[in-house]
Parts: sequence; C-alpha cells; structure tokens
Amino acid sequence: MAARGLPGAAMAAPEPEPGRCAHFVLRKRRFCRMIPAPGRRFCGEHGHEEEQNDRKRIPCPLDPKHTVYEDQLQKHLKKCNSREKPKPVYFVQDINAGLKDVAEIPEKQVPLSSLSIEELQNLIIKLKKASNGLELHLKEQILSHQALQEALNDPKNGESAFKHLKQQASILGNMEKLHLLGPGRCFVEFGAGRGKLSHWVDIALENVESVQFLLVERATTRFKVDGKHKRRDSIFERLQVDIQHLCLNKVPILEKKRLPVVGIGKHLCGAATDLALRCLVESYTICCDGEDKEPAPKRCRAAQTEVAPHKSAGNESTTEDHKLVAGIVIALCCHHKCDWTHYVGREFFKSVGLGPVEFHYFQRMSSWATCGMRETTSKASTSEDSEDQTNDTEEHEQALSRTESGSDTLQGILSVEERKEIGCLCKRLIDHGRVEYLQQQGYKAALQYYTESAVSLENVLLTAVPNPSLIPEPNT
Repeated sequence: MAARGLPGAAMAAPEPEPGRCAHFVLRKRRFCRMIPAPGRRFCGEHGHEEEQNDRKRIPCPLDPKHTVYEDQLQKHLKKCNSREKPKPVYFVQDINAGLKDVAEIPEKQVPLSSLSIEELQNLIIKLKKASNGLELHLKEQILSHQALQEALNDPKNGESAFKHLKQQASILGNMEKLHLLGPGRCFVEFGAGRGKLSHWVDIALENVESVQFLLVERATTRFKVDGKHKRRDSIFERLQVDIQHLCLNKVPILEKKRLPVVGIGKHLCGAATDLALRCLVESYTICCDGEDKEPAPKRCRAAQTEVAPHKSAGNESTTEDHKLVAGIVIALCCHHKCDWTHYVGREFFKSVGLGPVEFHYFQRMSSWATCGMRETTSKASTSEDSEDQTNDTEEHEQALSRTESGSDTLQGILSVEERKEIGCLCKRLIDHGRVEYLQQQGYKAALQYYTESAVSLENVLLTAVPNPSLIPEPNT
C-alpha cells in the first residue's frame, strides 16, 4: 500500500522495503529507510503519520531539522546531539584572541574595489615604504624525508596526492634539520584535519619512544587517519576546540608531564596561524589557574624596542617557561583571512606607521599574489572532507571575488605581474610581523620556501626555535 498523499510520486515505488518506514521522501524520490518499532509502519521521525496516533511531534528547539514527540521533549533535550556539550577542561574563552581594546578594533572598512585610483596608489606607496629594508627574497629550503620515500615513489598516488606528499616530506625535512624530531616531546598539529602531517611525523619517529600527538581541529572530520597508527609507544589525542580558546596548560597530558611541545601545521589559514602562535608562546607559558583568569598582558613596550623581553626585570621567569616550546613549523597560507584583532604583529605594523585600516587593505591585496585576475574557482570550497582529492591551491584558493579583491578597479592600472608582486609584498609584510613577534618572545624565527610554486602557490614555511640558551631538554 502506497503512503498517503503521494501525488503520483510513489508510482515508481508503490511499497516501502520490507521492515522499513512507509514515509515517502519526495526530495529523494524514495521511501525512508529507517526501521520502525515492532508493529509500526513509520519510524519515530515520521510516527505522526501513523493512523490512530494522537501523539503530536514538534520540531526540536535545538535543531529544527528533526522532530520529537511533544510529551517527550524534556527527556529528548537532555540527550539531543545538538545540545550544548560541556566545555573541555582545556577550553578557556578567548585566551588566544589577542586584542581586547574595543576602541582599537577597526570599524567595517569599505571594499577595496570602492577605493579611488589615488587611494589605491597611496596604499601601494605605504606598502613599499614599510617593506623597505625587509628581507623579501626568501631562502629555498626544499627538503625531503626518508619516511615518505615509499609513498612518493608509489605510482598509485595521483598528481594531487603527490603534491601533498612533497609538501609533507619537506616539512618533515625542515623539522629534522632543526632537530625537532626526537623523543620525549609532544607534537601539536594545529588545523589537523585528517591528521596526515602527524601521521608522517609518527612514521618518521618509528623507533623513538615517549612521543605524544595532539591534533587540534574545531570541526568534526571524516576519513581521519588516526586508525592507521599501529605503534603502541606513540599516543594520539584529538582536541575538538577552536584554537582561539585552547589552553595547552590545561590539556591533561601536558599538565601532568610538562612535555616540550613542537607546534606544527600544514596550510594553517590566516588568523589561525596567529592564534596558534599566541597559544604556544603566550598562553602555554602562563599559569592558567581558572577560566576567568586573563591571559598574560601583551608586551607592547618591549615590542616597540629592540630589547628582548627576557632581559627585562619583569620577565625573569620567562626563560624557564619558554623551555616548554621546543619549536614551531607552520606552512602559511590564506593571508586574506587574517584579522587585525588576532594578528600577533600589530606592534610591528605600528612601528612602521601602519594601523588597522592599512592592515585591512593589505590582507585583501595579498590575494593578488595567487589569484591575479582569475575568477574564483567553483572547487574552492568543495573538498573539505578529503585532503588528497584536491591540491592546496584549490583547498586554500582565495575566496575573494573580483570586486572584493579590487581586480575590476585595477583594469588598465597594474599588470598581472605587478599585482602579483604587490600581493607577495603584502604577504611578506604580514609574515615579517609574525617573525618579529617570535623574536621578541625569545625565538630564532625564519621564513623560507619549502616547496616549488608549481606544487603549491602557498609555499612559505615559518620556523622558530628557542634561542640557544632556551633550548629545552627532552624528557626521556
């Protein structure tokens, strides 16, 4: 017997599958495949269609995409998957957010495309003046690692997978050169996604003991590779939390063992890089006694001078604290997603006469380095689930339209090559602010090309290790 009220749609499937719900889903042109209770024709979701059923179903107030019996609402709210779940112990609201002075947060700026030609030219003049004297020609540090050689030589891997493997191999090669692949350490992968970078670090440390991995990702991720880790010595733990609210001090394994941490990330988008840097070098080095406690005050005065904060009288204890972070290796990308509120290089910008307004436009103009006048591809946001199905230029391609990036305004003013040069200049200026921030915090920081532009247009790697006197001793 066909379900009631089917306007000819059920003719192709007059009866549901045996033991399945009798509700016909018009959108999918098939019957619901949920299993009803014994003696019932409809599942719990469609039970209101049952004849002689006087119970009323209403949309769930937490998520209207599903319904619930009205007389069971209170019971359902206690177990609904959409309910607000208890915050983990390592959640501290906005601990890595950065700017707290509302007065300094810029108001919404006009689009780049709305600026006049004269205003654009003035911005470019400011950009070139601020970049004068900076190291703009980065060193090539394209390395590889033995752990990935078999995968790199496997013909079954397609072109996209091969590009990811080359980048991961170079990241591991740079980590090895900095002596970061060792025992008694905790590797924290920010923006972990499927966890492939941690996977290869684990392979590289096959014969090393006492290794811990923390994979930080705010979203639920499909096709994780965590199950491939067969070694019993290494421990993998996922932290589903926004980096903005992550207090590493409160992560149980770090709270207990105080392991030296190595922060890693492959294509950590925009503001996420700044949040991760602050998470490592600030919030992990302060004592988090409670969620209401404010992060350590920013070292604005120190950042404005050439004196490192470790030499000041008020920072005598920071030498011991900074031993907690053994190194940082992050592949940068998506500068157009940076945010002045979270940016760690604000003091550098101010020192060269720039502020939040210029930062807003520079981070927009940074997209010129990789997109030029091209239209945004439709593939840019379709491959969140599988890292190996698309290359990085598709995953992290600039999501700015021609209007937002100011491309239309530039017709006849700047050539494609000139736009690309200015976009690269914006990226380097933003990245230099990050380098200076790390140097002020007592780290030896550097930028380098870690892969060819043919592999990824976002091919700059940020590395940092403590100054020699602050290098941590691994716990064995």
